[in-house]
Formats: sequence, C-alpha cells, structure tokens
Amino acid sequence: MEGNSDAEHAKDEPVSPVRMALNPEGNLPNEEPSRWAYYHKPIIIMVIGGLLFGTGTVLAFLYFSKVGNVPYALGPICLSIGLMFLVTGLVWVPVIKQKIRHKGLIQKMVSLKKMMDKDDGDFLNSPVHKTVRFGGSVAKILAKYKRGDTHDFELLKHQLSDPDIKDAQIMNWLQELRNCVTELTKEFEQLVFIVLKIPWLGRSPAVIEVYLAFLANLVSAQTVYLRSCLSMVVSNFTPGRIIIREDDVDISDSDDENENLPRSFDLCHRALQIIARYVPSTSRFLIPILREKFPFINKSPKTLECYVHNLLRITVSFPVLRREILELVIEKMLKLDVSASRNSIEEAEENAAQQAEEMAVASREECLFSMDEDEDNEHVNPPTDDRSMANPVAERLDYLMVILLAYVKDICFVNDVLELTRTKELYKDLIAIFDKLILPTHASSHVQFVIFYLCSSKLGLAEAFLEHLWKKVQSPNNPPVIRQSAAGYIGSFLARAKFIPIVTVKACLDLLVLWVHQYIDSQDTGSKAFCDVMLHGPFYAACQAIFYTLVFRHRQMVDGNLRSGLAYLQKLNLERIVMCRLNPLKVCLPAVTNMFAAIMRKYQLVFCYTIIERNNRQQLSVVRSNAMGDCVIVQSNPLDTFFPFDPYLLKRSGTVIHGIYQVWEETDVIDTHGGKQHIKQGCRGGDEDDDFLRGETPKNDSMEGITPGSYDSHLRSPSSVGSPPIAFLQRPF
Repeated sequence: MEGNSDAEHAKDEPVSPVRMALNPEGNLPNEEPSRWAYYHKPIIIMVIGGLLFGTGTVLAFLYFSKVGNVPYALGPICLSIGLMFLVTGLVWVPVIKQKIRHKGLIQKMVSLKKMMDKDDGDFLNSPVHKTVRFGGSVAKILAKYKRGDTHDFELLKHQLSDPDIKDAQIMNWLQELRNCVTELTKEFEQLVFIVLKIPWLGRSPAVIEVYLAFLANLVSAQTVYLRSCLSMVVSNFTPGRIIIREDDVDISDSDDENENLPRSFDLCHRALQIIARYVPSTSRFLIPILREKFPFINKSPKTLECYVHNLLRITVSFPVLRREILELVIEKMLKLDVSASRNSIEEAEENAAQQAEEMAVASREECLFSMDEDEDNEHVNPPTDDRSMANPVAERLDYLMVILLAYVKDICFVNDVLELTRTKELYKDLIAIFDKLILPTHASSHVQFVIFYLCSSKLGLAEAFLEHLWKKVQSPNNPPVIRQSAAGYIGSFLARAKFIPIVTVKACLDLLVLWVHQYIDSQDTGSKAFCDVMLHGPFYAACQAIFYTLVFRHRQMVDGNLRSGLAYLQKLNLERIVMCRLNPLKVCLPAVTNMFAAIMRKYQLVFCYTIIERNNRQQLSVVRSNAMGDCVIVQSNPLDTFFPFDPYLLKRSGTVIHGIYQVWEETDVIDTHGGKQHIKQGCRGGDEDDDFLRGETPKNDSMEGITPGSYDSHLRSPSSVGSPPIAFLQRPF
C-alpha cells in the first residue's frame, strides 16, 4: 500500500516542460543499460587473452633461457590461446557497437512516433464527426492513381477545393496525408498545391495544429515542396482580398479592417520556424520568395505596412537574413521616395489645405439646418486624421518609415537602455545598404533619415558615419558622382544633426577646408584652372558643404566667445577659396551662395558680392572641353547636387525626427547703415531646393523683399534676388 501511495503521489506531481520534452508521456524515460552491460563480455575475453598471451611470452622466454624445466609446448600453446582470445574480443566490439546504434535508431523512431501522436492532440484520437467522404482513403486513392485510375483522385481534389469544407473533413484528410506523406512525390503536386491553398489561418485551433504538423511532415519528407510551402506562408503576410463585383466589374480590394491579422501573422511566423526546424537550408530559399511576393508600390498603405512589418519580424527569427531583408525593404522604399518629390508633396499639402479652408468657409455659410442636425452631421462625418498625407505615395512612404524607425529603436534599445553591440551590428548592415542603394540615389528625401536616426543614438556612430563619408570624398578611386553625393551628405549632416557637438563640426570643417586648399594648390595654376563642373565636381561639392555648414553652424562658433570664434573662421582662410580661379561661388547653389555671402559680410571675413555680381553677369557660362580637345564656352546648370537632410515632410514618422533635427533659424545681417536686414525663409529664387529661402515659418517679422522690380534693380542682375543692397557693394575694400 505504501508503494502504491508513492506511485500515486508521483503521478499527481506536475511534470516540467523539460521532462515533457524528454518523454511525451510526461514520465521519466526508462534508464538505458550502461555500456558495461554491452561490452563486458568482449572486455573479459580480451583480458583473459592478454593474460594468456603474457603468460606464454614469459614461458617461452624461460624455455629459451633454460631457466627451470619448462616444457617446450607450454609457451606456444598459451601464446596461441591468448592471441585467439584477443582477436575474438576485438572482432566482437564493432559488432556490439553496430547493435547499439541500431537499437538507438529504433528507440528514436518509437519516441518520435509517440511525440507525433502526442502532438496530434486528443481530437485525433477521439471519434471524428461523421462526414461525407467519397473515394476511400488517401493511400488507396494514390495507389489507384498510379495504376491509371484518376477518378477518385479528381474527386479528392474537388473535395479539398470546396470552400465550404468542414473542419472535421480537413482534419481527416490532413491526418491521412500525413500518414502517406512519403508517397506525395512530384507526381502528386496538383494535390499538394490544393492543400497549400486551403485557407487554414481562419480555421479552428485544432485544424491549425494539424495543418502545421502536415507542413512539417511534408517539407521533411519531400523537400521538393519547400519553395511552395514558403511561398504559401509569405503570401499570407498581407491582408486577404475581399471579392467585390459590381456590374460584372471586379473591384476587389484588400481586407484592411480584418481584426484577426495579428493572430494570422503570428501563425505564419510559427509556420516558418517549424519549416526551418526541419529544413535548415530554409533561409537560403526565403529571400527570392520575399522579393517576389513584395506588393506593388501602388497597393494600399495597410498592405505595404503589413508586409514590411512581417519582413522585419523575420530578421528576428532569421538573423542571418537581416541585411538582405533590410536591403529589400529600403530598395522598395527608395522607389516610393523618388516617386514623391518634395515639390509634389508640398503642392499636394497646399492644395489640401486650400480645399479644407474652402470647405470650412462653405460650412460656416451653411445655415439651413438646425443645431440638432448639425450635431448629427458631426457624428456622421468625423474629423479626418491631421497626420495623413495628401500625396498618396507620400502616405504609403510615411507608414513604412514609421515601421522602419520603430524597428531601429527596438533593435538598439532594450528597456530604454542602449545595447551597444546590437546597435553596432545594425549600423554595419545599414551602412552597407547605404553605400549600395541610398548614396547613389539622387534626390531621395526621406529614406536616408534611417541612418540619421540611428546615428542620433550615440555620438560614436555619427562620427563613424562622417568618417565613412569623408573617405569616399577624398578617394579618387570613387566615381565623381559618388564623391559629390558624399560631400553633400557631410554638409547636410553637419548642418542638420542637433546631436553633433560644435567640436565635431569644427573637426570635420578642418578636414574639408584642408583638402580644398590642397586641391587649389594642385589645380589653380595648371591648365585646368577654370570653372568646370565636370572636371572639378568633388571640389565644388566640398566647397558647398563648407558654405552650407557655416550657414547653419556659424552662430554656435561665435556665441560665448566672439573673439575665438572669429579667429577660428579666419584660420580657415575662406577668402582664398572664394577668390580662387576655380570660382566655387559660380557653381554652388545660389541660395547657399547668397546666405554664405551675407554671413561673411556680417563678420567682415570675406567680401563675396563682387564675385557674385560678376558671375551673374556672365550668366553661369563655363569652359568645357569638346570632343576634339578644344576649350569651348557653354551654358550649364549649377552643381547638380542636393542636401539629403533637408526638412522632413512626412507627418507620422516626422514626430520621431523633429526632436533631433536642426531647423533653419533666421539670421540678422547688419548693413552699412547700422540697421538690420532680415534674411527670412520664404523667398525662393531660381531652382533652389533649400528651406532657408522657403518653406519654414520665420521667427521674426517679415521683411520687404528685394525683387528685380525694386528701386535699385537696374544695378543688379535679375538672378541676384535676395542679395544685399547695392550700397554695400559700393563699399571700398
């Protein structure tokens, strides 16, 4: 009785998960016999053989030494018997080893069968609901198909394709398919494809478990279906379609309001992990499928959002795929980015604001309904989301940027604490993608802010990014367009990143200015010492980066200690850069040139307006070599560059960027009469694409703009809009 009570007590004790993993029944597994139980016989035989062999050797030695009366035959007999025992034991050992291996394999197969039976759940062991079935079991149907009888096979396909098929029927079929999964060769791919098309995500938990078990059996027994299974899972990364037809016209669209999407996505990722557990090479086949299934960029924002979310989630389960997945996501986002230019986004926002204002005016003038009716209308027409973008492409991009920035934060921070190792690994992946995709892309406006946001997490990352760009600028092995783009990134990053201290800004300026002076030394007296963007593109881009950085950062350099700040600016020897024969002021963007000139005039460091006026009179003509090698004068646009970190226009994701972003602040420029001329943002001249002449609200009162039609327009060229009064230009040097 005491033993029974102990057994019952052990039975009632809860079983740990580890124990459940070791034994499907929840009981401790039977102890296997020790190796001594298998090897004791050959070991004993070999020990006896060794003793006999040793004894025979001693007797033989004594006989030949004529020590004592040792019989002649005794020594050889012991040697022979001992050697026979040794050989017998040595031959017996591999036989026993093979026997143990075979027995272990049988035990593993039995254990796996028990685990599979346990995983099937009680619903498979219990009597199944009565269902209507035709054609017999799957095994018989497959056997008939091989003999040429396809009637039952077609009937089986029809039943599995029935959209009204019951859960009990699906479970019955799937269980039978699992039992004969080794028979589902390429010959039966039609049947397998039909099973893979079953909408299993919306079924009961019992069906889902059986379906996942079928996937595991299928990919482990028939790897030929691995791609098909992965494709099926990935195709469920987006909301399903709602079939809608009006007048024989298909207007179906994605079901963006499906509340079960999170559960479905969880099941999809669980399916991927199960497949990868049975087929370790899953990750190698996954990237082409993810690329193939990526939705078109004109799909709904919700569809794109769900797909990108699931792609980024895969990087957690399959870390080896992170760089490739991030590259795929950023590649698609860049296509959206370049399709939604700044001008189109701003124009759409202006039109939307104008329409909203017109509707507001019309609603105020509408006085035909009572107050009750007005209240009803307020409930019927709720206010729209102020964060939505008027441009549909920008709206899609905004959703994706929110996800990508949140992903970066989740990787880098755990409980609001920076994980430096994980952050560095992510930086390496993103910087490789930056070099491959972002840096060569011209006029992208928002995707590059992923790097901007990542660098804000630690100053060391920002400095590493600047160093990476600087190596590209100064390396003559890089194409000129890449060097120019890298210089633009340096200038824009130094100007716009709030998290970069002025010490780092000065260090970068020192490198840029030194390189520019060395370039002038090598070119200013040679045969190529003339203004040509094609010849000196990286030089002009570096000059523009210097000017742009000083426009934004000069105030921090002189605040606190004006004397030391001016001494630093004088040490840069900017006058030599401005006055050199390569004439960078002619090539740089007019907006940058005018602002730089105004700031240099304010501190009386460099007087640029004479050169600017001379350049304006020449109408930006440059000397260029023709095909015959002769120098010809042609008309050219300014340096074809852009500032990648210009103001962020997307509303939802912009809330993350605004706190670390340096906006343009109005600069007061003192004129010769002792007053102040406010250079405000809002005036736009030419094709400048910078925000300090447009787009941002000034902090001070507005100024009277100087235009070509003003009182002194006859003294200045038409392209000198925004230049200081002519009185300053007449100031003697």
